[in-house]
Amino acid sequence: MNNKNEERGFTSFWSIITRKYSIFFVLVILFIVFSFLNSNFFSVRNLSNVSRQISVTTILAFGETILIICGMLDLSAGSVVAFAGVLSVAAYKVTGMMGVAFLVAIGVGIACNALNGWMITKFSAPPFIATLAMQAMARGGALLFTNGQNIYQIGKYTEVGQGSVGFIPTPLIFLVICLVATWYILRNTAFGRSLYAIGGNEEAAVASGINVKRNKMIAFLINGLFVGVAGVLFMSRVNAGLPNGAINYEFTALTSSIIGGTSFSGGIGTAGGTVVGAFIVGFLNNIMNLQNVNSYLQQVVRGAIIALAVIYDIWTKNRRTSRHLGRIEDQKK
Repeated sequence: MNNKNEERGFTSFWSIITRKYSIFFVLVILFIVFSFLNSNFFSVRNLSNVSRQISVTTILAFGETILIICGMLDLSAGSVVAFAGVLSVAAYKVTGMMGVAFLVAIGVGIACNALNGWMITKFSAPPFIATLAMQAMARGGALLFTNGQNIYQIGKYTEVGQGSVGFIPTPLIFLVICLVATWYILRNTAFGRSLYAIGGNEEAAVASGINVKRNKMIAFLINGLFVGVAGVLFMSRVNAGLPNGAINYEFTALTSSIIGGTSFSGGIGTAGGTVVGAFIVGFLNNIMNLQNVNSYLQQVVRGAIIALAVIYDIWTKNRRTSRHLGRIEDQKK
């Protein structure tokens, strides 16, 4: 009897360890394998470039994580990055003030996401449809504002995305700030806990007195703030206002979030897991570039990763449900 209890205890302990930390093990293994695969991978210059490249999509992924946890998503993030970014660049060229540039980008990001939230909470529009509509509107707005032309000669605007504090790239500092904010919101606030409740079972959340519509709207506003910051960092890094920039960035952000353990069906996810997922995606993209993998094949690989991540998410959820039902049956016996 004692042996069986010890065996069950070890199995349960190992199950918790693998469930919580398996994604970290995957990141470490990939890092080691890629270091041997290409000698340029494990270099300060390359890792610094990777951290700059993934900062934008990781910040977007924090917003996607918050939304997915409460059962929503944002397919307009990349287009809003472009729209907010070009308006931010234009504001900087007029005023010469980075503070104004940030305010414009964040304002555009919040306004677009407020419209997303309004369509979803007011008219019960599916998040997929509402944000897809915003994707078209934001991209069109960026092209209309710039007349389809890139904005060049943006001066010191580039210092945010290309600069560094000591040896730490500036975008990485913004990433860490957004990470801490997301972690604190999800872990230490009543709002964060309500997001998990809404994503886990929305009807139960309503019955328990949670204002679901208000919390969903707040989640979109926070996402808008992150998208605005990402817009400045992106345009600053590429040294131009690109109305056709950041295409498909929302899919990279979604992939990072799901690989990091956020359940696509809602109710599960962490900020730390999203960062690890973002680094895994960033390292994969980086090693494919270093190995000169065909760009079309890279798209196939990215799509396959999304499919595998979603399948794994569904599989683990079904497995947990089966175990839960099994325990209930055991208790009945």
